[in-house]
Amino acid sequence: MVLQTMFRYRVYNVLEGTDEGGMIGEVLNVFIIALIVANVTAVVLATDASLYQAYQSLFDWFEVVSVAIFTVEYALRLWTAPCNPRFAGPGGRVRFATSPLALIDLVAIMPFYLPMVLPLDLRILRMLRLVRIFRLFKLYRYSEALRMLERVIKAEKEALVVVGFVLLVLLILTSTVMYFVEHTAQPEAFSSIPMAMWWAVATLTTVGYGDVYPVTPLGKLLGGFIAILGIGMFALPAGILASAFGDEIRGRHEKKRICPHCGRCIDDPPAGDEVLTGSAEEGTAVPGAADTSH
Repeated sequence: MVLQTMFRYRVYNVLEGTDEGGMIGEVLNVFIIALIVANVTAVVLATDASLYQAYQSLFDWFEVVSVAIFTVEYALRLWTAPCNPRFAGPGGRVRFATSPLALIDLVAIMPFYLPMVLPLDLRILRMLRLVRIFRLFKLYRYSEALRMLERVIKAEKEALVVVGFVLLVLLILTSTVMYFVEHTAQPEAFSSIPMAMWWAVATLTTVGYGDVYPVTPLGKLLGGFIAILGIGMFALPAGILASAFGDEIRGRHEKKRICPHCGRCIDDPPAGDEVLTGSAEEGTAVPGAADTSH
């Protein structure tokens, strides 16, 4: 029983890529990341009918091997879930199975097994093949950059919600104004406020597809003003995220410079009493200190 528990903890550390997992954990993480990227590439390339027909057997075998590896990974993570303090105790594996990351792992392999259990038509099978693109989200477990993005969004969620609300209000106002200005001149393009929202979105985001545009003098004047306003408004969330990313990066650098044992900054010079104590314990003289033994 003890050996089984120790082996389970060993497997857990390897899967999580912790320091206890050693080189095996690092190699496994790199392999899984490469396999995820290769799977997403295969899903994208398989949508080309001529390419898929030419290499169908290769695509199919790669899918079988990938699903087998992902299935083993999911089973091992489910088996080692109690090693994580979050999922320790009764019902720990159930809590793990319903966690977001575990659900992503499950969605990554379900499209392969569902046709074996349920009779599905070709349209649903095509949709299930495209669902495999969600394997891309498995990278979150291995990517520090994605975890940093999550922390940044959580830290600035209030500001982002406020900016999003302001942008929504601006979208409704501009659509309403442009509907009343352009409806008479272009009853088909600006037939309603929801239809005018397409123009407002394209203008506020400065995309400007050109399929719908104002033709009246007042509409052109308002359109130019709204386009300029959109540049400034959509720069707000970008500035908020950039500032939050800067704070996160600085926080990581500062955290790295803190000694995990004493909690002091590594760059700080040692205090005088610590130097004397350390020197006395080692039996060495303190540089620059006067010899008072005579």
